[in-house]
Amino acid sequence: MPEYLEAIQECCRDEAAFEKLKQILADGEIKTIQKTTDKLRQQESKFQRMVANIPGMIYQYLRCPDGRESIVCASSGYQELFELEPENIQANFQLLKDLIHPDDVKGYEESVDISAATLQPWAWEGRIVTPTGKIKWVQCASRPEKQANGDILWDGLLMEVTERKRAEAALERERRLFIRGPVTVFRWVAQENRPVEYVSPNISQWGYQPDDFMSGRVTYGSVIHPDDLAQVEAQTQAYDAAGLNFQEQDYRLIRSDGEVRWVYEFTSVVRNDQGNITHYEGYILDITKRKEAEVQLRAAGERDRASICALSAARLLGEIALRIRRSLDLDQILNNTVQEVRQFLQADRVFIAHLDANSQGKVVAESVAPDCRSILGWVTSDRYLRELKSFFKQGQVQAIDDTEKVVKSRFHTAYYAQYQIKASLCVPILVGNEFFGMLIANQCSGSRHWQQFEIELLCSLATQVAIAIQQAQLYEQVSTLNTCLERTVEERTAQLQQVVAELQEMNQLKDVVLHTVSHELRTSVIGTVMVLKNLLNQPAEKITLSRSIVERMIQGNERQLGMINSLLETHSSEEEGIILHCEPIQIKTLFAKILQGLEPTLSQNQATLTNLVSADLPLVMVDPAQLQRVLENLFNHILKHNPPKLSLHLSTTVESQRLRCTVQDNGIGMSQQECDRLFDLYIRDPRSSCSTGTGLKLYLCKQIITAHGGEIGANSSPGLGTTLWFTLPLNRVAS
Repeated sequence: MPEYLEAIQECCRDEAAFEKLKQILADGEIKTIQKTTDKLRQQESKFQRMVANIPGMIYQYLRCPDGRESIVCASSGYQELFELEPENIQANFQLLKDLIHPDDVKGYEESVDISAATLQPWAWEGRIVTPTGKIKWVQCASRPEKQANGDILWDGLLMEVTERKRAEAALERERRLFIRGPVTVFRWVAQENRPVEYVSPNISQWGYQPDDFMSGRVTYGSVIHPDDLAQVEAQTQAYDAAGLNFQEQDYRLIRSDGEVRWVYEFTSVVRNDQGNITHYEGYILDITKRKEAEVQLRAAGERDRASICALSAARLLGEIALRIRRSLDLDQILNNTVQEVRQFLQADRVFIAHLDANSQGKVVAESVAPDCRSILGWVTSDRYLRELKSFFKQGQVQAIDDTEKVVKSRFHTAYYAQYQIKASLCVPILVGNEFFGMLIANQCSGSRHWQQFEIELLCSLATQVAIAIQQAQLYEQVSTLNTCLERTVEERTAQLQQVVAELQEMNQLKDVVLHTVSHELRTSVIGTVMVLKNLLNQPAEKITLSRSIVERMIQGNERQLGMINSLLETHSSEEEGIILHCEPIQIKTLFAKILQGLEPTLSQNQATLTNLVSADLPLVMVDPAQLQRVLENLFNHILKHNPPKLSLHLSTTVESQRLRCTVQDNGIGMSQQECDRLFDLYIRDPRSSCSTGTGLKLYLCKQIITAHGGEIGANSSPGLGTTLWFTLPLNRVAS
């Protein structure tokens, strides 16, 4: 039993009366109280859901007379909006104020102060900067109420309007761009003479100011040309009667200075709740130049289809010309051209034929209707092709409305019949002054009268095709020249690199030569000076030199003199070449004489030589003195770079009209790299660990053999001896 019934039962002495009272309360008021309580709970739950779903927050803001401020309560939206915890905001209102953008703080404080002073509703828009750095626009609206203790309590709603502000900013940017352009915006009242409620500032381009229209001093109907006013009103009424929401028309407008200009007007209809038209909103655009062009085109041609087709033809020509300027793909340009021309002319076949300098014909591009025969691969005799070339070479245009009614050759009769041609329009394509071919349109379904604009279009297109062909040819030439230029640059670069390398090598060689020659000369001079100083140290007035000392001094000087002579000969051979005095020589006889002169050197080195030169060798055209130098230098090199008691073999063979001479030893040998460089011009660096010297004599051997038309080389392996060889041509004797 509820507590209130227990209390009533204690107060009531009559049990029957208590039961009756209990029944009355249960049937009436208690049920009403219960229902009211449930309803209040439902409304409270619904209110809480509404508050939670509001895109913002509901709040109470309190301001005390002493300046203290606080948020009394707020809905749950503030946490998402401000990124602050609720207890922090309620404990310290300054945290919330610190979020206000610095540029908006002054406006915020002034608006709150005014609302507090006047107790008028407070409204404010501004930016906040959240703790994470996001900038948000918020809109606040609240109503103040002064409390008995002097406090002011605002009940209000705060919403984020960032997206709306961005949209407004974008709209404002678009509006500024729009009003600065050639389009003038109007809002007209749907009354006679169209009173103006709004006009964009760029009405000044017509010599008027916005206030001239919006003040009523000037009506829009008064600036419409008098001859066009009735037509404009009639057309507007016709649009309205048809129930259309958009209207567009052209008419003339009078500027403030009296100049008449053509305008294009586009308007939308504004209706009230009853569906009646109240306003027109739209814009006007100056189209005077377009109208003047249309008048000129109409004056130049027919007023009906011819004029429209001429405009379309000009547009087609412009598109093709633009495509030609933008592309270098000639095949694509030609194929697109014949396809678009056939569609524009509604012809059955359009093709481009090319006739080369030899009167060889070829169809390079074609567009043909599905029910007509293709002309690709068409071949005819050279005589008829020359006939066509001769006819069109001077730039003549051939327009045939009916092929049955013209006099034609056997070639044209067969050509028209084979490809079902009833009408033909043919214009030449001239690339520069050279005849390239023809642009041809065929009608196969029947005869056709070719309009003048169609002939002019085809002639203009032939010119554009010629430009495309010339452009492609120029591009091909430029590509070829570019390729040649790149190749030339590469060759010149390689040559320059080679010259630089040679110069570097020559500079290095020069330095080494300088050191080598100075070293060799210094060694000989120092030796001589030392000998002479030793002699001077003797007490006797007369000095006696032994034969051995004189011989060593002579040998040292002769060695240096030989090196200097070798340098001079090398320089002379590089500058002037080896000068030969050739005569037919028997090699065995020449070699025997040379070997006889080498016997002292061989004996000194305890070397043995086996002469295997055959006696039945053919005569060879050589310079005996130069060849003797070659053989002596080869033997001296072998003896110099090997230990004593060397075994040598000299032999000759005939191979492929060449005499091959070989000197073989059983010495220490050398590497393949040394063999490859043996006959090059080189100088051993005196600062290196090896012995000093020059490779001039072997280099001279190579120069001499090369001058004879032969070759020289070396084969060797370390520890297996060395084979030096050279070849001499045999056919020089016969020559």
